[in-house]
Amino acid sequence: MELKLNEQGLIPAIAQDVNTGQVLMLGYMNPGSLKRTMDGIQVWFYSRSREDLWHKGEVSGNYLNLREAYADCDGDTLLLKVEPDGPACHTGDVSCFSGLLKGMPEGFQRADDGSGVLEELFALVQDRKRTMPEGSYTARLLEEGVGRIAQKVIEEAGETAIAAAQGEVERLPEEAADLLYHLLVLLAASDATPKQVWALLRERRG
Repeated sequence: MELKLNEQGLIPAIAQDVNTGQVLMLGYMNPGSLKRTMDGIQVWFYSRSREDLWHKGEVSGNYLNLREAYADCDGDTLLLKVEPDGPACHTGDVSCFSGLLKGMPEGFQRADDGSGVLEELFALVQDRKRTMPEGSYTARLLEEGVGRIAQKVIEEAGETAIAAAQGEVERLPEEAADLLYHLLVLLAASDATPKQVWALLRERRG
């Protein structure tokens, strides 16, 4: 069967104690960490904070020894039946799931890292395209038309390239952000979408 990766190229993996049935933790795997896990004995995850493969237990010694691996019916979640060498949670608890919810939580923290912000920004651009609110820079760009927006993309691409060529590392992210923003506006003005771009990029991963 084929597995489905999320927008970050990852698949969630639930670790469950093969002997007790207790759910120990939820991690994420990419093809590389899954291969290491399936080829060996112990579980490897992908650390989103370190952006690298993570050998579970490499620091604590509390390894997860794989016994069986299952994919769900949609192929977008894994279940790892493991035999733990010790507590699975970094707090020392047997399981990471020790926070009992007795009602609605006091609040939520939102993860703003990663490329998902592009989809959010494009949705905002699309909303500006529909409503064209007065005073909006995006709406003004859209009103000026594809030609003007294309010109801005060229300008921002040039400034991004110059910043990189001149070694202006601190300025480069700002210029790249301006370029991506104007590129999203150009896609919206041209009735194209980022999803079409992502699909083409996926085809080029080989």
